[in-house]
Amino acid sequence: MKKRTWNIGSAFLASLLGLTLLSGCAANEKPAAPDASTESSESAPGMADNSDNPSGLSAASQSLGEFSLEDIEGTAYTQDVFKDYSLTMINIFTTWCSPCINEIPDLEQLRQDMADKGVNVLGIVLDAADGMGGTDETAIESAKLLAEKTGAAYPFLVPDQSLLNGRLTGIDAVPETFFVDQEGNIVGETYSGSHSLEDWTAIVESTLEGLK
Repeated sequence: MKKRTWNIGSAFLASLLGLTLLSGCAANEKPAAPDASTESSESAPGMADNSDNPSGLSAASQSLGEFSLEDIEGTAYTQDVFKDYSLTMINIFTTWCSPCINEIPDLEQLRQDMADKGVNVLGIVLDAADGMGGTDETAIESAKLLAEKTGAAYPFLVPDQSLLNGRLTGIDAVPETFFVDQEGNIVGETYSGSHSLEDWTAIVESTLEGLK
């Protein structure tokens, strides 16, 4: 698989990344999932992973239900966010996970490339939840910096107290990515690990085909 070569290109962000990686690895009490990879910044193979989801939601056309989340800027989003798109990619990540961070520019490029096919991207900052129904302001500030430095124009959402009606529970590796149709139903497979732009493009096209 093609080796990822994207560089954040900022000494300040690189310094922050080093700190957040250290903090994330040490803070085992955080609700965030551990770094998925020993894979550094090379793309990981995708694999379905629904076995540890205690919410009962699966990739088999289950609804996410009603929800209200805010993004890192405080803008509110509900289940209506799906209505204007044929397919929405939901990418769950943490601010201290290097493979998560490395693929953000590719996800933004994917969003731009496939906008005419009705595809959207949403990010969920898993470590922005503090495990007690509140938010981790340090993670939110880190996510704001990541959005700025990576050029991500899609929303970075903060988990609510219900952890998206239970969908965000039981995650043991990040990044984790799944897809939602126009009606708010989970469709296709759930993917663990980061992937190249080429791989994601093929996955999205296949998932779109499955909606027909």
